Amino acid sequence: MAGIIRFDSVASSPEERGVEYQLRHYHIRPGHMDAFIDAWLRGVYPLRRKFGFNFAGAWRVEGADEFVWIMGYDGADGFAAADSRYYASDERKRLSPDPAQYIETPIQRMMRNVLPAD
Repeated sequence: MAGIIRFDSVASSPEERGVEYQLRHYHIRPGHMDAFIDAWLRGVYPLRRKFGFNFAGAWRVEGADEFVWIMGYDGADGFAAADSRYYASDERKRLSPDPAQYIETPIQRMMRNVLPAD
């Protein structure tokens, strides 16, 4: 996918990497935010959880047609494999309404925690 920054070279295995996080920042088509959020909450959110993803949060940006969310994955197969499995699933292909139809500009970035372990 375009716009994804990979940090796979930072550690040699998913166990060493721990949770892999991805930030997604969407510019939603004007006038479609409520429809997008409804479709996302009913479709993407529960399906991502079913596929083993967890969520740091999801936010509507005040005064803008923007939606931001952060999800993580800590499975041994890694984020990229789980993400591919999610998109290839029949359940994802059948999402209706598909919230992707409301996204004008998607931005996706893999992130790495820089805080020391407690």
